[in-house]
Amino acid sequence: MSDPYDQRAVDDALAGLDGWAGGPDALTKTYEFESFVAAMAFLHRATGPVDEMNHHPEWTNVYSRVDVRLTSHDAGGVTDADVRLAGLLDDLARA
Repeated sequence: MSDPYDQRAVDDALAGLDGWAGGPDALTKTYEFESFVAAMAFLHRATGPVDEMNHHPEWTNVYSRVDVRLTSHDAGGVTDADVRLAGLLDDLARA
């Protein structure tokens, strides 16, 4: 586990992530898909890779929207794992 990020580190990480927002407590993003089926396909594509990382997002799905919140509960905020997971989710959303 890495140390939690301060606001400066979060800002630096957000500069390399498309559409993500947040602060030291969590990173957040809303994905908009063309349909419910497309949103669910994204969630299903993410299941295996997310589980392999053993770092699970807080996410909700409402029709074609998926809201994601990433935080490392055991570290008390955003860590390297959250930034890596954000990048992975972005890649999977484009697939």
